[in-house]
Amino acid sequence: MKFFGTDGVRGTANLGHLSPESAMRLAQIATMELINQEGDNKPAVIIGKDTRRSGDMIENALASGFNSAGIDVYLAGVLPTPAIAMLVKEMKMSLGIVVSASHNPAPDNGIKFFFEDGYKLSKIQEKKLEERMLSDEQFTERPTSKAIGTIKKITNCTDTYVEKITEDFINNHSQNSPLDGMKISLDAANGASYVSSTSILKKLGAEVISHHNSPDGDNINENCGCTHPEIIAELVKKDGSFIGISHDGDADRILMCDEKGEPVDGDELMAIIGCHLISKGQLQSKTLVGTKMSNFGLDQCISERGGKVVRADIGDRNVMEMMKEYGSNFGGEPSGHIICKDHNSTGDGIIAALAALSAVIDTGKPLSELRKCLNKFPQKLINLDVIKKVPIDELDAKPIIEGTKDALGDEGQVLIRYSGTEPKIRILIEGKDQEFVDSQATKIADAIRQQIGS
Repeated sequence: MKFFGTDGVRGTANLGHLSPESAMRLAQIATMELINQEGDNKPAVIIGKDTRRSGDMIENALASGFNSAGIDVYLAGVLPTPAIAMLVKEMKMSLGIVVSASHNPAPDNGIKFFFEDGYKLSKIQEKKLEERMLSDEQFTERPTSKAIGTIKKITNCTDTYVEKITEDFINNHSQNSPLDGMKISLDAANGASYVSSTSILKKLGAEVISHHNSPDGDNINENCGCTHPEIIAELVKKDGSFIGISHDGDADRILMCDEKGEPVDGDELMAIIGCHLISKGQLQSKTLVGTKMSNFGLDQCISERGGKVVRADIGDRNVMEMMKEYGSNFGGEPSGHIICKDHNSTGDGIIAALAALSAVIDTGKPLSELRKCLNKFPQKLINLDVIKKVPIDELDAKPIIEGTKDALGDEGQVLIRYSGTEPKIRILIEGKDQEFVDSQATKIADAIRQQIGS
């Protein structure tokens, strides 16, 4: 796939497939491939974005492309990715688009699609879009006069998103201020949630100390956000907070921190929330959907309580597809994409945080106690920058990889994969012996670094 990666289109803004010319063509192709223009209601698209400097450029190019295809566009402004997933349904739009590169650095950007039902495109749909983008197909059906699409700016999207989430949480706890007296440190990553997450937590009664909530177009994810767990750990200690919450640039991911300043990752959050859902009889099909990156300890934790864990391919879209297949309402990834399907149709950082806080409220236990439900197998994860992506089977490290798999047997795993959004290879080794895990991960990483490391 030359355009679509693990999560939409992503790359350096103003180059290649993230140029305005490419974005305009993508909008035109998407109109032909994805939007049904028959019927009484005129199709419309809602576009949101994170706080990157390049967001305006790509947003405007997409809007022009849709307008040229006769589609009206509603600009929602800066908004978390999950808010667009929610609003595309609420506003009965044909498509939802998010201009964001999530946790990537500021020079990057991306384009994510949501259907009218709030779900991301399937791999098959992305493949069809990509094939048409790479073809010589020309966009010829150009409307004129009153058939040309228009652009409308809408200003209340953040309020709508905030109100929907706070209402759901208040209804679930039968009190107006369920977080009353709770001191929370929030790292908004200078990204799309810099207004919404603070507003939600304050409306629910929390005392919120907000950090990295002054975006300038270039500081998104810069030494902050959920890819820097050490930052929220220090902030919790400095602020004397009971909970830490850290987002990425578009707030579809979450990292939390307990009152001792210890980060709580995605696997631990899935264990905490999953156990809580089981205790309340609310885990549908008694099934939690993780990924191949999920710790084996999660399987043990959930099975001990009468549930089961099934594993999807990496990517929150794949998690959601397997949730549908198994009839589950909960799943996620160690990276912090946590999907609470009863509340939203994609990974939503603030909803995941509130799901964990529900466990805190209902049990009266802090995160430092709740996290003990998960006994992790030792893991070693190494991310390497690469200059090219050689097929995994052709890596010089293959003999070491196969030897490690044989040694671990059924009591661990070796997972080697390229990032779908960055020039990186991810090396994950998991087993019962930490020394062996660390040693083999280092050996594999060294061999790969010599061959294709940057």
